[in-house]
Amino acid sequence: MKNKIFGLIMSVCLLLGVCSMPVKAAPEWNVDAESAVLMEASTGKVMYEKNGSAKLSPASITKIMTLYLIFEALENQEITLEESVATSAYASSMGGSQVFLEAGEEQTVETLIQCIIIASGNDASVVMAERLAGTEAEFVNRMNDKAMELGMTNTHFEDCCGLTMSDDHHTSAMDVAILSRRLIQDYPRVLDYAGIWMMDITHVTARGSSIFTLNSTNKLLKQYKWATGLKTGFTSKAKFCLSATASKDGVELIAVVMACPDSKTRFKAAATLLDYGYNICRMYEDPNEDIPEPVSVYNSLHKKVEVGYAGPFRWVNCEQADQSAIRKEIIMKEHIAAPIREGDVLGEAVYTLKGEKLGSVELIALHDVPKSGFGDFLGFVIKKFLF
Repeated sequence: MKNKIFGLIMSVCLLLGVCSMPVKAAPEWNVDAESAVLMEASTGKVMYEKNGSAKLSPASITKIMTLYLIFEALENQEITLEESVATSAYASSMGGSQVFLEAGEEQTVETLIQCIIIASGNDASVVMAERLAGTEAEFVNRMNDKAMELGMTNTHFEDCCGLTMSDDHHTSAMDVAILSRRLIQDYPRVLDYAGIWMMDITHVTARGSSIFTLNSTNKLLKQYKWATGLKTGFTSKAKFCLSATASKDGVELIAVVMACPDSKTRFKAAATLLDYGYNICRMYEDPNEDIPEPVSVYNSLHKKVEVGYAGPFRWVNCEQADQSAIRKEIIMKEHIAAPIREGDVLGEAVYTLKGEKLGSVELIALHDVPKSGFGDFLGFVIKKFLF
């Protein structure tokens, strides 16, 4: 029934000529995945969902959380990209997808990130887990804490790489989309690594040096023009999974497919979802380059404070709405009194479309405004009348 509704909507769009690109036919909405979600990254808007909350085995897309915690540690200066990390015997014993790190072998944090995201190295994931938390088990605790913090309500991790076959290791397509969105928003540098198709690393062991080539497991990088990442996964339990990110004309999309029957199908399913998103989405952006009027300040000889926007306003338009009808209203706080610090929120710019609020951008003070005491006002009066 859902497919018929989508088909009807697509047909109406074509007849009215409102679609900026050719729209895919309804049969392609038979996405061959047990669970799927399409999300617009900047807003978190979900444009398509199929069993999005179903708890499923994630296989190696587990590593998206591992990467999140690594980049968080980098931001907190707990580690650096240049730091060398030694491989434990336990890490080197990982099976499945690996980059064949040997016990005692050292690699930099940056190289280990590349091994994780490009070649899906289970061994590299455990090396970083042990570096950050001492043991993989403690790192997994941190993964679960972070999942709870991010609102991933259908997720529980048992390892850091997705190799486990435990029924207690599960997530959902919606949770993976939420996590993927946070990763690329909070740490956009991850896409610099996720977009690499092939690169060499050097193993240095007691037997000498050797070159090992990392090949991306994400074939969408070659098959889909606007693909930017992110992570594949496969086990016999999870089947074929993918969290795919793409960017086109300012619109960033995330397509998550889980439990696909084969590798080719997962890439086709993700591409279908991304095509759908780009067929219907346009990005409305107000750079907020106009300058709001200064506002009055109480309790200060500085009677005005200059204000500016905290940033641009972006809204993803997936309803083919008339963007020329979007209105912006400046709303300031009723009583603005000193002291004021640069960056203090003094109001907001509210965007509406036909009376419906689309979102807002904070208006902030562009400079400090000190509070003036009785002596300051007395001195001002004396100067005014005597000089």
